[in-house]
Amino acid sequence: MAGFRNGRGRDNRPPQQQPQQAPYGYNAAPPPYPQQQWQQPPQGQPYGQQGQQQQPYGEPEYFGEPYGRQQHQQHTAANNPGHTQMFSVDDPYAQGGPPPAPAPTGPRLPWKPLLSGIVLRPADTFLRMRDHAVWGPALIVTFLYGLLAIFGFDKARDEAINATLSTAIPYVLMTALGFVVGGLILGAVTHTLARQLGGDGAWQPTVGLSMLIMSITDAPRLVFALFLGGENGLVQVIGWATWLAAGALLTLMVSRSHDLPWPKALGASAIQLVALLSLIKLGTL
Repeated sequence: MAGFRNGRGRDNRPPQQQPQQAPYGYNAAPPPYPQQQWQQPPQGQPYGQQGQQQQPYGEPEYFGEPYGRQQHQQHTAANNPGHTQMFSVDDPYAQGGPPPAPAPTGPRLPWKPLLSGIVLRPADTFLRMRDHAVWGPALIVTFLYGLLAIFGFDKARDEAINATLSTAIPYVLMTALGFVVGGLILGAVTHTLARQLGGDGAWQPTVGLSMLIMSITDAPRLVFALFLGGENGLVQVIGWATWLAAGALLTLMVSRSHDLPWPKALGASAIQLVALLSLIKLGTL
């Protein structure tokens, strides 16, 4: 009895927890939440097969299938040769075509807001009218501009003034019709170049707006030329300034109507700008 009270006859060390052995025929239970050790796969063995042979323990199970095993199998299958993982990205440029054109911001503008908008609000006006034809304002404004344009050239004005009335009226009318036809041709050339450069705009708004830009921008030079003559120095300076303004408006119009960056829009407008410079601004009509 004394030996038991003094602790003799038994092990005085604190008891240690011994691992429990599973019954014969069963595998031992895995330790809870072990740290996963990543091993380098042996030479000549793909990474996916190594991952399939070594499955980590302790992963939670849902509906009888370990979640980690499902994710690992999907990952290894996607990276194996012949099992490329497919995915999709919503990219409007993926089909190789031009980007979708923005919808017009409103209905067709009447002729007064249209003419004032080209000067005061050109970007919004061109975007709003990109799908609307403007044949009425374009033909009328260009025809009226052509009636007065002949008096902006010194030689043509002298011939019209000195001619008889029966001769001067057909001469002025033919000049006005020539400006209308020339505006139609130059606008069509600008539209064709824009489409070749990747534009997606319609031809009717492009041609009509280009005719309006041609007539409206040259109006200040024409007003001074009627009184001072086309060879006056001030008229020449105004002509160069309005020609630059026409280039900026044409570039902006083509960019908005055809969804083109400004370098391509300027290239599409180049032939029309050169023609306006040689025929109108330099007085070689």
